[in-house]
Amino acid sequence: MTNTLAPFRISVCGIEELTGHCEVGVSHVLSILDPDWPVPEAFGAFGEHSRLELRFHDVIDAQETGTVAPQPDHVADILSFGRRLLTERGQNPHLLVHCHAGVSRSTAAMTLILAQALPEASAIRIFGEVLRIRPQAWPNLRILEFGDAMLDRRGELIAAAADVYQMQLDNRPHLLEQMRSGGRGREILVASGGRGGGQTWPDRTGKRGLP
Repeated sequence: MTNTLAPFRISVCGIEELTGHCEVGVSHVLSILDPDWPVPEAFGAFGEHSRLELRFHDVIDAQETGTVAPQPDHVADILSFGRRLLTERGQNPHLLVHCHAGVSRSTAAMTLILAQALPEASAIRIFGEVLRIRPQAWPNLRILEFGDAMLDRRGELIAAAADVYQMQLDNRPHLLEQMRSGGRGREILVASGGRGGGQTWPDRTGKRGLP
């Protein structure tokens, strides 16, 4: 799905969905992969495009054994790639952001790119657009924390993310144990801490939460 908020088009997907984006005019790809994952073959059918490939695991704890956590340099690269899109608006750029499932790393990256492109837009408005494009979004908290600081959002993105996490838990309760067992307990704590504004997020049908 493409967006209506940013001054350029954005789509988000997982690896298994990449083939569905081969013929939609993607001009820029932000590809986030696990360190040892092969480059997806689908890119061979994309035609000419600019691609940034970043490699790190979908974790929020730098000390998690055997993983490469997102680092500030990764987030700086994401924001630099986003700034390029702003300079190429006349060329009608279309950004595709993907990770393995199109849920965590990619939606966090998309959030930061939108926040950078729209500095006057509230975090609630930005996350509303993220959820419209990718209703199952659960953005990686570590990426958001680095990006919030770099964009001088003063915790606004983290506070709004708390409501996103809580909305997802309300609509899909099984995620609670899944996230805890997957080392994402800090995101659960952010959600339960009530740091957001209790926002009710619309889905594609205008109802609260996910379909």
